[in-house]
Amino acid sequence: MATARVLRPGGCRRPLLLSSASFSSSASSGGGRAAEPGEQPDNAGLGFRPPAHSHSDWIGPPDKHSNLRPIIFYVSPEESALERRLREARQEAQASNQRFWARHNRAFRQEKEEFIYSRLKAKGLEMRDESGQKATLNAEEMADFYKDFLTKNFKKHLQYNRDWYKRNFRITFLMGQVALVRALRWLRRRKKNVEQ
Repeated sequence: MATARVLRPGGCRRPLLLSSASFSSSASSGGGRAAEPGEQPDNAGLGFRPPAHSHSDWIGPPDKHSNLRPIIFYVSPEESALERRLREARQEAQASNQRFWARHNRAFRQEKEEFIYSRLKAKGLEMRDESGQKATLNAEEMADFYKDFLTKNFKKHLQYNRDWYKRNFRITFLMGQVALVRALRWLRRRKKNVEQ
């Protein structure tokens, strides 16, 4: 069985070697269903479960459709309701980003192929040259496609950016709340230890 560098814990520099069969084609479905406290997440169809002793989020390889790296979020057995809201917000943001970029990249590839085909056809050329190589257009011709594609999708990108900022503001706000609660908890414990 061949192994491949696939997942690594969030803060670790050392890659974890996993079987190349560890991932299914659904490796990028986003957050999957939210796991209950103390329960290991279903890992969004990744076909991989981080070791039980792991206390980190795990990051996977780039998805072939969206080019985003899926994250398997660590679920603490003592996860509070606020921490759960934060994790679920992060999972929701990941799933939304995954959907948008998978659709966007699919449309981009399809429209690019159609553009190249139509330009080659207008020149009386085939998709492949005599040697079997895929025919290409020059940079100036492709610049026309890129400009048109961006212009046509401007409103979609604008809406995506608005949603992205909203989601990230919510996540940042929840992170601040979680950090504050943890700091207060730590101060109470420290005060209690000092009094004893």
